[in-house]
Amino acid sequence: MELYLDTADINAVKRLARVLPLQGVTTNPSIVAASRTSLWEVLPALRDIIGGEGKLFAQVMAATAEQMVEEAVMLHRRVPGLVVKVPVTGEGLAAIKILSGMAVPTLGTAVYGAAQGLLSVLAGAEYVAPYVNRVDAQGGNGIATVQELQHLLELHAPQAKVLAASFKTPRQALECLLAGCEAITLPVDVAEQLISAPAVQAAVEKFEHDWHGAFGTLSLS
Repeated sequence: MELYLDTADINAVKRLARVLPLQGVTTNPSIVAASRTSLWEVLPALRDIIGGEGKLFAQVMAATAEQMVEEAVMLHRRVPGLVVKVPVTGEGLAAIKILSGMAVPTLGTAVYGAAQGLLSVLAGAEYVAPYVNRVDAQGGNGIATVQELQHLLELHAPQAKVLAASFKTPRQALECLLAGCEAITLPVDVAEQLISAPAVQAAVEKFEHDWHGAFGTLSLS
């Protein structure tokens, strides 16, 4: 199972990389724009934080397949090992096919349906990112979409991985993992909720209170 952070917040990645078993960081144009920091500053900084083993994901901005390929090659050259995110449109599928032949790794993104996601991996994408909460927001069932996509990949493209995205709650992430997702990417706030439940802190404070009451210290020595 691969765990990623979905952010361009360099300080947040530093903080959470210390405690979470992260495999890397995913970004998208909206995330980078919200950071108000150049992509070419963000990506090297994130690469330094996650080290040589971590993966980075960044997205093309172009609208045509030819321009997507140009941008993808530029990203791949400037940030070695980077996985290029390509929206699964008609032009995006054409770009993924070309990039697959060039050995540039891709992720099919902006996926709202299982069939759409399957097409991206059949075109050559190594990862496919269904938008769980956004599907829910449109009246669909994000978890059901993930389940369908996961099953399709098991049947027809076992070399590819579902990298589920767009979460609002830890429960959504957990349900994706239960559905068999091999990878998820979490916004910083959802990742923090996983490790900072109020009930846990209350339990720790109770332990400290009882220990100090009995021994006058908070140390084992």
